[in-house]
Amino acid sequence: MFANKFEMIIRRLIVNSISTAQFGDGKKGEAMLPKIELHCHLDGSLRFETVRDLLELLMTDTLKDSLTPILNGLSTDTVIEDDERAWVRELLADDELLRQHLSAPVPCLSLDMYLKCFKIPMMVLQNEMALERVAYELMEDAWEDGVKYIEIRFAPQLHTARGLSLEAIIGAVLAGIERGERTYDIRGRLILGYLRNTNPDGIYDVIRAGVPFLHKGVVAVDLCGGEHDLFSSRFEAAFTYAREKGYHITVHAGETGILGNIKEAIEILKAERIGHGTALIQSPALYTAIKASGVTLECCPTSNLQTKAVTAIENHPIDSFREAGIAVTLNTDNRTVSQTTMTREWQLTAGAFAWDEAACRAITLQTIDAIFAEEAVKVWLREML
Repeated sequence: MFANKFEMIIRRLIVNSISTAQFGDGKKGEAMLPKIELHCHLDGSLRFETVRDLLELLMTDTLKDSLTPILNGLSTDTVIEDDERAWVRELLADDELLRQHLSAPVPCLSLDMYLKCFKIPMMVLQNEMALERVAYELMEDAWEDGVKYIEIRFAPQLHTARGLSLEAIIGAVLAGIERGERTYDIRGRLILGYLRNTNPDGIYDVIRAGVPFLHKGVVAVDLCGGEHDLFSSRFEAAFTYAREKGYHITVHAGETGILGNIKEAIEILKAERIGHGTALIQSPALYTAIKASGVTLECCPTSNLQTKAVTAIENHPIDSFREAGIAVTLNTDNRTVSQTTMTREWQLTAGAFAWDEAACRAITLQTIDAIFAEEAVKVWLREML
């Protein structure tokens, strides 16, 4: 047994070095294989220093508009209106406390606990300046991490507390992405999310608001938030409408063990990609159907560990999916909340499953095939291989 354990340790060390050699060390786009990220939440990937700056700016405002309704959409905890200013002062006075609110706790007991880390981002991302800034900084951070292409997602409905229109919100984030493209050798696209536990009628407003930006950065719609029930039937008509308008479809499903959501997201919502999809491991019988459908899984190993979707990286189903011929991709989910990068995700996962250069290249090709950008971007990425 000792020999087997020692052999596994050596294999992981070797594969980690392969991963670094093939994907670079995350500095200034030096990766040999292009890192590509398809599942990254804007509001879960903010720089600590930026959050602090934006909170200080928030203190110059009157805070007359309560943020409680927005925060209630994310967790059962609330920020009482009369105490909002005092709470911000407390956060600004204690950097460690602020960091604790921005990243998943150790231990993190559930997806609902994980989602509490989005409270402060919702407070500070209520104006166009802030939205443009954090989108640009995420593009910059991704480039520093060796990423060549990223699809950023966020829920515009969460940024209307101070009166911004959905169109202005989407436009501000796209402006930040475009500034990042002009500055660095990276391409970005935008996915419009919607909280599946809110009124299904509201998604039509988001879809309509995004239509003028289709083929100008916006590429898809998504459903996100806590996963507590079978939700696809509530959104069937809306997603049919979105597809008719030209949106691609990706859906968070099977993140917290509800297998039926994966099946229904594909059959009812016509999802082209599934966010997380870890619950698929419960039914290997579905592997053939998933493979035949051509659906790609957006796997987020570190996040899945934190939300208790899996108990250990060695137990993550991504390698089982890969060996079954299902298209898989590696993603951070939330760089700040999960305290991770694409470099770390590759090293962690390739090390756990002893992926060699051929396996890493195959996954990269699958990822390129699954992106929602135009064919010219796919050609550009394939030329890097």
